[in-house]
Amino acid sequence: MASDKAPALRVLSDIELEEMLAQQKLQRGMFWRLLPLLRPVKHFVLGAIIAEVILVALVFLRPYLIEQVIDHGLVEEMAGSYTLNTHVILWALIGMTISWAGRFGLAGASQFLSGSAAIRVLNSLRVSVFNHVQHLSIGYFDRTKSGRIVSRIDRDVDSLEPLMIQGPPELLSALLRSVVAGTLLWLTSPVLFLSLASVIPLLFGATWLFKYLAQSNYARVAENRARFTAHLVETVAGVRLIKQAVQEDNNRERYRALIQDFIDALIRNTLMSGWFSHFTGVLTTLGMMLLIVFGGREVALGHISFGQMAASMFYVFMFLGPLQELGDLFERYINGVASAQRIFLLLDTQPEIRDAEHPMPLPQVKGDVEFRDVVFSYHPDGENPVIRHLNLKVGAGEVLAIVGPTGHGKSTLVQLLTRFYEVQGGSVLVDGKDVKSVAQHELRHHVGVVLQDNVLFSGTIIDNLRLARPHASEQELVAAAEALGVHDIISRLPHGYQTEVGALGSHLSHGQRQLVCLVRAYLADPAILILDEATSAVDIQTERKIQHALRRLCEGRTAIIIAHRLATIRDADRIAVIRDGQVVEQGTHHMLMRQGGHYAALYHAYEAGQEF
Repeated sequence: MASDKAPALRVLSDIELEEMLAQQKLQRGMFWRLLPLLRPVKHFVLGAIIAEVILVALVFLRPYLIEQVIDHGLVEEMAGSYTLNTHVILWALIGMTISWAGRFGLAGASQFLSGSAAIRVLNSLRVSVFNHVQHLSIGYFDRTKSGRIVSRIDRDVDSLEPLMIQGPPELLSALLRSVVAGTLLWLTSPVLFLSLASVIPLLFGATWLFKYLAQSNYARVAENRARFTAHLVETVAGVRLIKQAVQEDNNRERYRALIQDFIDALIRNTLMSGWFSHFTGVLTTLGMMLLIVFGGREVALGHISFGQMAASMFYVFMFLGPLQELGDLFERYINGVASAQRIFLLLDTQPEIRDAEHPMPLPQVKGDVEFRDVVFSYHPDGENPVIRHLNLKVGAGEVLAIVGPTGHGKSTLVQLLTRFYEVQGGSVLVDGKDVKSVAQHELRHHVGVVLQDNVLFSGTIIDNLRLARPHASEQELVAAAEALGVHDIISRLPHGYQTEVGALGSHLSHGQRQLVCLVRAYLADPAILILDEATSAVDIQTERKIQHALRRLCEGRTAIIIAHRLATIRDADRIAVIRDGQVVEQGTHHMLMRQGGHYAALYHAYEAGQEF
């Protein structure tokens, strides 16, 4: 018998959610996407590469000089009698001095060029990611943990430095040393080269295995790091709630578990990939053993000199030594690629709401607003709509109050009018123009919003007021506060308008934050003003100040007020009652009370102090 129960929906992991929002899978190949980032700093990278090439040349100068000293520094004048060739030894000493001095000087220059390139590339990438994040739609932030976004811009970008800046010069140096050493070893003695080449298949096999084992593991490490970073950011943002709910212990255990997951992934990664550097060390030892065996035979046969044998020992180290560096280079590569995959997944995420190719201008707005047969659901496939074929008109200069039970779509109308979300049916019009046809920034310039929990940014009150009018003088900002009747409250603060508001306005009371936000809205001078729960959660005296400021603020503009405190909207020109995403009643306060319908029931519940 078939079960009537629907299959349980699987909860998406954080990375699966990011893939869904980006509408593509995490990409594996990152080389061609990373390469363009180096274009603006190509001169720095080229300079670092040239420095590494010269360094390699200086490195190979040393075994050549040693070979010359051994083979020509002692001159046999007669049987058993030798004299020093001071000319050869002197030039060898000068060459060694130049080699070491050049090494230190060029190494510093290479570090300077690489560091300069790193600063420019990483800062440019941070700005690009930050700019991209600002242009994403509100829906992305509603579904993505803020800590994960911080992790992308901060830690993941930092992880690219060893890969993109330090990696190319060091990889080139390692390859050059191996190729040049192999070539010189072949020219010295093909037998020595062939004996050494026997370890190369082992190296390639180990390299492939290392990459195979480490790639998925580093992705897991990066993901676990992003998780505990996200939890940390959310803890800092919600510390008051955690303390109020006495959840410090549970929150600490959650963070400890996330850290443990990260440590476990890190240990697993070390166990699976930590053998590589030791294995290349074994290959180097094996190469030296083969050189001694075959090199001794070549010297005994007279095929090479003692000086060439000594130089060949250096060539072996220079041929196999860089192989030991490959472990570190591959680690940087895989770690950097894991971070790059997440950064580009974020950059590939496109805003859900986009402007029309040729948006209609909206230079001036009278303030007519219409919701015409609007349908909207927060669910991507349109299930369980919050707004159901809603029709509502607001005339220019009219004050409309919207009331209704919690969760029935009142605040959603604000999101649709400002195009933070897009309607799935019907249309929202401003002065007869569909908001979809207007550029988002131009629309929002004419629509001001004051919320219950408005955001103030770190800085002074003056700094926050200037967000609405950046070029206004301090006198103009103070005049706006005086016009709304809140100048006396701001002046009584410890430093007046220069008072630091703290993170998210934490140094001010809720009512003080609301008043500052009202002044900011007044300075923006929008044609349409939306007040969403703007007078809730404040004391009576502050509410009177806010009400006075609101009346002044609403003069000469269209105002839509969403409120739970029904006493504050009795004087509205019109009241609309929203229930189940539809307008069920409209009229003035007195008209609706006489009808004895939904509004009257809400008002009586409000007077009785009941929830609705």
